[in-house]
Amino acid sequence: MADQANSNPTSIQGVDVDKVSAWLVANISDARAPFSFSLIAGGRSNLTYKVTDANNVGYVLRRPPLGHVLATAHDMAREHRIIAAVGKTGVPVPKTLGVCTDESVNGAPFYVMAFVEGEVLDSAEKAVKLDPSLRIEASMNLIDVLAELHAVDVDAVGLGDLAKREGYIERQIKRWSTQWENSKTRELPEIDEVVRLLSSKVPQQQGVVIAHGDFRFGNVLTNVQTGRIAAVLDWELCTLGDPLADLGYIGVYWSDGPSSALRANDPTPAGGFAKYQDLVDRYAKTTGRDVSGVDYYVAFSCWRLAVISEGVYARYLHGAMGKQEGIDMNAMRAGVDGLTTRALESIRRLL
Repeated sequence: MADQANSNPTSIQGVDVDKVSAWLVANISDARAPFSFSLIAGGRSNLTYKVTDANNVGYVLRRPPLGHVLATAHDMAREHRIIAAVGKTGVPVPKTLGVCTDESVNGAPFYVMAFVEGEVLDSAEKAVKLDPSLRIEASMNLIDVLAELHAVDVDAVGLGDLAKREGYIERQIKRWSTQWENSKTRELPEIDEVVRLLSSKVPQQQGVVIAHGDFRFGNVLTNVQTGRIAAVLDWELCTLGDPLADLGYIGVYWSDGPSSALRANDPTPAGGFAKYQDLVDRYAKTTGRDVSGVDYYVAFSCWRLAVISEGVYARYLHGAMGKQEGIDMNAMRAGVDGLTTRALESIRRLL
């Protein structure tokens, strides 16, 4: 996992170095001071830092964004609980090492997990790190990991009470409509039209699974030597719900070639990866689920991502994400508009 240039170990935005260092020594087995901290590049929601101790052992620390955030949107203890539970299964996740809910330590809760080697393939440029001969393997392993996650018995791993089990889409429409009202920076009538159309075509939910909520190449670590997924990251949107939501979400990002690229932060526009339909077919064969309505979930995921992106845009606009260079605010705003348009186009195809 790549990180930004080494930060001054005595001063880094979002980390009280002295207090956090003392907590690490007291709570993480074998952790040795002094520690160095660096902000891992690419985070636009929760802030993620690489921590290196005196023995050159690497850890990862996650905390909420700086400043005001929406209530319950960045629950560190919940995220830690999910990763720890999934870690009991065959789904690859980093090992959780500790969680701190005492805000006097760092001004906000945080948790710590083991550092996992691998590449976050979150752009076409990053695809060069993965040999073309391994891109099909990586594509299929990504969808196999998703199928494995959706096969987990939620009660057996202690997540049966994580959320309501039924009515996932209805709950999500309500949640993200409220989120839009709380974080929007302008009026966008097309959002209201998407909500109306999505609400009128809600499909029947196929079972109850651990729904990651943000599953894609950009949120996993890929072993570029083998083409296999080393760890699934970024569980802040995870809940119990409809498995096809995760499958449709991949379709928002996935490209079957440069001409069909939908999002810049995905490696698939570089070419050489499996076709999206191949992923859908693989998932159907592995899980036995009916995937004929996956287009609805692509539309739903475009809309939900538009709402999330508006919230991120708003936090950057108000300085809650700290001083991060190279952020194109106009492109971020335009991305919300583009996703909304794509959601409308996708849902209208089902009418």
